[in-house]
Amino acid sequence: MNIFKKLGAGLVALMALTAAPAFAEGEDGWYGEGSFSAGSTTGNTETTDLGLAAKINNKMGVWTLGVDGAADFGEIDGVETRNRFLLGGTADRAFNDRLFGFGRASYESDEFTAYDNRIFAGVGLGYIVLDGAASKWTVRGGPGVKIDKLRVAPVGVDRENTGLGAFARSEFGHAFNDNVKLTNDTDVLYGEDSTQFGNVIALTANIGGGLAARVSFDVRYDTDPPVGFEDTDTATKVSLVYGFK
Repeated sequence: MNIFKKLGAGLVALMALTAAPAFAEGEDGWYGEGSFSAGSTTGNTETTDLGLAAKINNKMGVWTLGVDGAADFGEIDGVETRNRFLLGGTADRAFNDRLFGFGRASYESDEFTAYDNRIFAGVGLGYIVLDGAASKWTVRGGPGVKIDKLRVAPVGVDRENTGLGAFARSEFGHAFNDNVKLTNDTDVLYGEDSTQFGNVIALTANIGGGLAARVSFDVRYDTDPPVGFEDTDTATKVSLVYGFK
């Protein structure tokens, strides 16, 4: 499928996800954001990179239900070089103003890494470390089950690894003022055969009308990739973000 056809399908899904009624964050109701990133080069090499992402939450008393998704596509001279899809769901249950329990399930597919797809499901505890006017920091973690479908060669799935795993996440944000915010999100997905680390640092500036511009740097590291695959992937993105609350 052409990268622009994938983009069109993704935009439809993104619009559906973000077409939710607006409520103030902290009150019961919906809040979240959707983003679109793009980049291209011309000349000796023609490259196209496109990305879509969405995070949608619904707060209902002590419960907060959330879904997050992301898709990244890339082409170089008409040849596909990137095709990654992630979908996750989280249920949080607050015990007090800072402590909460959670359940998390996620599915990730990537045609250009050592893993055809990865599934994780687990439960755990979270804690709001900072909840100030400018800075907020939340951590969470817990055990679960991790299923990896592993490639030894670039084509075909060689084997499936199923075992105990663990998930941990840190979400930090600091607002410099009403319009500019820095965020740093770190994920760790532990497994008996390999562990994946991810970090995204981003600077977001409000444009107005719910729109913002964002520059981000994403690093993903695998502790034990199969022979022939790199252990580190990075991506720099410029995105247009629509937020609602």
